[in-house]
Amino acid sequence: MPSITLWFLQTSRSIQTARLLEELGLDYEEPEDFKLGSGNPLGKFPTVKDGDLVGAQEKIKVLQWVHAAEATFVEAAEKGMSVNVQNDMSWLESELSLSPGEFLIGDYPTDADIMVHFSAKFTIARDLGTNGKQWPNIDQWLKACEDTEGQLEPQSRTQHTGKINRDRTTK
Repeated sequence: MPSITLWFLQTSRSIQTARLLEELGLDYEEPEDFKLGSGNPLGKFPTVKDGDLVGAQEKIKVLQWVHAAEATFVEAAEKGMSVNVQNDMSWLESELSLSPGEFLIGDYPTDADIMVHFSAKFTIARDLGTNGKQWPNIDQWLKACEDTEGQLEPQSRTQHTGKINRDRTTK
């Protein structure tokens, strides 16, 4: 029996947590008793029961990207602030050019890649303030993120396709 338990909702960004566990090669279980068994008094998802998953040397950089994924990229895109969106995407483009590997922190995907991947993909798919601008490093990185076993396996396990539709749903 796996030592990690992951409670998540089927059609939500919780799939990113399942992907992170796959990328790390960690076995996990998904109980069917979502709200009652999660231990989260607010019934929020995802809820993971386990210890630390990120190495100390990368933690600051990973946290920077995790916070940027939600607070920087999505907020600017949702408010239609195209100058900010282009600045954010250009920053990502530049950081990817400086990375020693094909991912944000190096040769393997981290939580930073998983979180920013969704935000960048969402922004580009919806053309939220991008005004048709192209970012080749981001395109290459998106492909690398989508081709990892950690991306493909949870999609197979949960039937989550990862596609972002124009009607603001994922399928």
